[in-house]
Amino acid sequence: MSSTTSAVSAPRLPRGLSSLRHRNYRLFFAGQLISVIGSWMQTTAQSWLVVSLTASAFKLSLVNVCQFAPVLVLGLFAGVVVDRVPKRTILLATQSSAAICAATLAILDGSGYVRLWHVYVVGLCVGIVNAFDMPARQSFVVDMVGKEDLPNAIALNSSIFNAGRLVGPAVAGLLIATLGTAVCFALNAVSFLAVIAGLLMMRIAPVRTERSGTGLARLREGLAYVRATPVVLLTVILAGFVATFGMNFNVWVPLLAKHEFDVGAGGFGVLLSALGLGSLAGALALAFLARGARPGIMLTTAAALGVTELVLAIAAGLSAPIVVGLVLLPILGFAMTATMSMANTTVQTATPNELRGRVLSVYFTVFAGSAPFGALLTGAAASRFGTAASIAMGGAVTLAAAIVVASRGGFLGSALARVHPLRRDSNPGRAMTTTGED
Repeated sequence: MSSTTSAVSAPRLPRGLSSLRHRNYRLFFAGQLISVIGSWMQTTAQSWLVVSLTASAFKLSLVNVCQFAPVLVLGLFAGVVVDRVPKRTILLATQSSAAICAATLAILDGSGYVRLWHVYVVGLCVGIVNAFDMPARQSFVVDMVGKEDLPNAIALNSSIFNAGRLVGPAVAGLLIATLGTAVCFALNAVSFLAVIAGLLMMRIAPVRTERSGTGLARLREGLAYVRATPVVLLTVILAGFVATFGMNFNVWVPLLAKHEFDVGAGGFGVLLSALGLGSLAGALALAFLARGARPGIMLTTAAALGVTELVLAIAAGLSAPIVVGLVLLPILGFAMTATMSMANTTVQTATPNELRGRVLSVYFTVFAGSAPFGALLTGAAASRFGTAASIAMGGAVTLAAAIVVASRGGFLGSALARVHPLRRDSNPGRAMTTTGED
């Protein structure tokens, strides 16, 4: 892994922080920590802006459709690009584009000319950027830390994401209540400079990438690997169901805040921060306690996510006080993050380097590309039957998916044994052509 920075001179760190031995990853970590807070501020402000522009739950859900539909359309193609083009080059382009999107929304909102269709168009642009950014960013991790520290780096990345989920909404809630939503978009645009600076400061050695085969042939190769590797295939299927039905908090939380719990923008930010607190706890638990891929943990937390959503649905239906939401949302955040972080670790651990971009593009196409359908179903169900019924539907399907996947072919008993041989990046039983990095 020629682009992995030597960690010899770095101080000895606890196992839960082992990835920070690598200089490139430290730069990445610092930049992401700043940028992710800004991104969550934008997510919070955008949701509040939309519910201020329309009372329709369905129209609110269309924001998610615009942001994630491009991943479904472009995701697989993006994986081929990621395995051919230097990942840092892709990330510099995607992060710069995301900054422009945030700045555009800030100008529109700040000038008083923002309309709902503006939010949809910006969301569509962000979705196009994310289609390339997600597989590039995730597959870049192993380049920075190597395979030994890969599970820890994935957990720490999730910690960054969820630290932002904890801090960003709380800050955004205060800013929205005092200065309005436009300032959140503007601060997010500025926050991307931290990531761009970190990427430019990295010392990345040239990586030889063979370009044999057509794009279509290389895409087929990645799809064939997913189809022929049960632990990857079943993990992708579970991630798809959880993302579609169990993770629609961008729709549920603003509706709960505005209707069931009857709190303002400040309360909305607190609810999202409560979700972020649990998510951060889940990520840190994996970083410090989990060792490698553990499909059993993934399935257990997926089931816990479904059960807790059913409890939240009952609380919402009974018009429970906001304190109930503040108790349940951290549990939901913990279960959601533990499930998806372990799914990411399982897929990456089971995937050879030369196929990583393409396999991750399949994973993210299913995971993020299914979100538009989930948002539409969630929004439609909330509009027709109420928020409580929408949450109950999501929880029931998530729980059922975890049970079904766990019952398939002894998945819990043998999946881990299937993962570790693949970490050698070779499998004589499959005729895979090594056309990427090594």
